[in-house]
Amino acid sequence: MLKLGAVMFFTSYSMQPAPLARLLEERGFESLWVPEHTHIPSSRKTEYPAGGPLIQPYYDIMDPFLALTAAATVTSQLRFGTGIALLPQRDPIVTAKVVSTLDQLSNGRFLFGVGNGWNQDEIENHGTDFRLRHKLARERLEAMKAIWTQEEPEYHGDMVAFDKMKQWPKPVQKPHPPIIVGGGYPHAARRAIRYGDGWIPRADRLERGGIGVVIDKFRAMARDAGRDLASLPITVFRLPDELSKLEYCQALGIDRVVFSLPADKKEKLLPIIDRWSELKDTLTQKPR
Repeated sequence: MLKLGAVMFFTSYSMQPAPLARLLEERGFESLWVPEHTHIPSSRKTEYPAGGPLIQPYYDIMDPFLALTAAATVTSQLRFGTGIALLPQRDPIVTAKVVSTLDQLSNGRFLFGVGNGWNQDEIENHGTDFRLRHKLARERLEAMKAIWTQEEPEYHGDMVAFDKMKQWPKPVQKPHPPIIVGGGYPHAARRAIRYGDGWIPRADRLERGGIGVVIDKFRAMARDAGRDLASLPITVFRLPDELSKLEYCQALGIDRVVFSLPADKKEKLLPIIDRWSELKDTLTQKPR
């Protein structure tokens, strides 16, 4: 059955993570996701991929790991993930500790959505060469996997290196929480196949090539790389609230659909959540 989750920019003026998480769990949704931006520089070398100016919540968004911790403490079934964490802006040793801790506090409900970022100025403010961000992100993930899975890990790459060390706690999920790689086809799709446990494309960008066509290409690429397709579930972000599109995603074998919630108060969110609850119930009741 197709899983349904929500993604939201939490801000000081939006509904807060704990009450929203409780509401989503009560309604039978599977997951809650939070994007990441540490800051937004006043300069802009890179166009916003969606076009036009950035919406205000980009500037105001809360830290995703702290927001998700609040969500984890008031729920027992809801899964939650970073959608997505920006690896070129994150120290791998610190991030490994944060992920393990959050997975422990939630009893293994964390989903580690990752990506490499598009905002050149933001990434460069963290001391990262924008042109090398993809290699840096890969090495940081490899280093984190070593920390999560080894008693005395060490890692020696071109951009990330540390000698033998010890770090606990280890994640509840083994070998580690799912690493779900966000981004478009073909570049992020290749990264998902190389080192991920799933892929997160956005619905609006998949539409340009046809969702079914792009998904078929991704799966063919995965098979050619020797990956088991069962190990690479697909999570589609920001699908519109149309039953036909949900049914199509389910027919394609997509694992999860994540819908968008605006950074707003409960009274503005409830009609959107009601609509998705209705779609979920309809999808569940229909014969497959």
